Amino acid sequence: MTNEDPGALVPELALLGAAVLGLLAGSWLPRGRQWPVALLAVAACLAGLVATALAWARPSETVFGSYAIDPTTNATRVIVLVALLLAAGASVDTAAGNRRETEYWVLLLLGALGAVLMAGATDLLLLFAAFLLASIPLYALVGWARGAPATEAAMKYYLSGAFAGVTMVTGVTLLYAAGRATAYGPLRENLTVAAAGGRSMPALAAVGLVAVLAGLAFKAGAAPAHFWVPDVSDGAPAPVAGIVTTLPKIGALVAVFRLLPAAIPAAAVAWPLLVAILAAVSMTLGNLAAFFQTSVQRLLGYSAVSQVGYVLMAVAVAGRTAQAGPALLLYLGAYALTNLGAFAVAAAVTTPDGAARTIDDFRGLARRHPALAAALVVCLLGLVGTPPTAVFLGKLAVFTAAVDGGMAWLTVLALVNTVASLFYYLRWIAPVFAPDPEADAAAPQRTRPWATAAAVAAAAATLVLGVGAGLALTGLPTPPANP
Repeated sequence: MTNEDPGALVPELALLGAAVLGLLAGSWLPRGRQWPVALLAVAACLAGLVATALAWARPSETVFGSYAIDPTTNATRVIVLVALLLAAGASVDTAAGNRRETEYWVLLLLGALGAVLMAGATDLLLLFAAFLLASIPLYALVGWARGAPATEAAMKYYLSGAFAGVTMVTGVTLLYAAGRATAYGPLRENLTVAAAGGRSMPALAAVGLVAVLAGLAFKAGAAPAHFWVPDVSDGAPAPVAGIVTTLPKIGALVAVFRLLPAAIPAAAVAWPLLVAILAAVSMTLGNLAAFFQTSVQRLLGYSAVSQVGYVLMAVAVAGRTAQAGPALLLYLGAYALTNLGAFAVAAAVTTPDGAARTIDDFRGLARRHPALAAALVVCLLGLVGTPPTAVFLGKLAVFTAAVDGGMAWLTVLALVNTVASLFYYLRWIAPVFAPDPEADAAAPQRTRPWATAAAVAAAAATLVLGVGAGLALTGLPTPPANP
């Protein structure tokens, strides 16, 4: 069913409206008191969550012929909006009182809108437009702090993104040349006919698909387009680093999950194997590179690369098992809470010299700020996949889907990488509980209240989601055995 009712786009319109109104309001507000724009951003998130809840029971439909409103889009809306609320909480201490506070919130809203639109796109043209919307505002957000590290990170992010964008639009062009359509359904039909007829079009489609995947891999932070992730994570302020390693990743991964089975027949292009290889390379390279990092934000950047590999496992078996979709969304929701919580801890802790940057800067945190230390432990062990955190259930669902989809070898590799990742997360946890005589004699660690609240809230949410989803899964009736 197709319609042109803008009422179906209330969450998206709320984000867009808040960005436009915030930009106008910021032009009139005093430079030191722009906090109403932050309230406007929070109100847009809450309005989007209410609208999504009301729309959940509606039948699936396509709006304006290119945007799907279905359970996948609704779940993505919820994940992005909740993540946006957490990111806003972690950002208040950084942005409040700044002369360019309005720009911070407007760029954040537009980047989140792009992520949601990527997830719901059912046309290559809309997908590319959403890719740009999820990219350009975040380039500026990374450089918002104007310091030398942030400026360098913004330039690296922009140049990498420009190359990825050109590659992606080239892929869209090639796919259109091969399938004579940009809408997913007609594109799949035409490519299927071409593959059945033995024509050379599938080879052209394969090149186009690789180019489109390169652009989406850049947004997701997946190998081999991951080189920007550690540099941007280390150079940007911690709240911004958490945003760019979370929000665009959600939209890009759901976009890949929607695109491949809907638009590319496996008979024309063997995309499941291609995605499985990307998953294996991402999780392995991310883990290996994170082993000996001393910068906590750089460590979390490489951790984000490895986490993409686990999520791509669900994409690799899309269409092969019904468990792939729920596993993907559960993992993305769990990852968003946990990753933002870890970055919120990094944003919350400060030293006499400024922001806490290295693992040693967190030495003795458990004695001085036990709640923040507990949040850090929950988030880091959650990223490993330790029960009862939500990521544990997400990994369990993804691994089960991969086995059910005929990729047991990928599950074995993921298990090995999961065990290996425990090493570098523990390297950060250990100093938190160690005494620090030098810090006792000097000025103590200080914390930022809003970032601390966001970190504790994220840690509590990942535990609640883990326990709640676990109880829900255990309460499901067991299907009868086949006779």
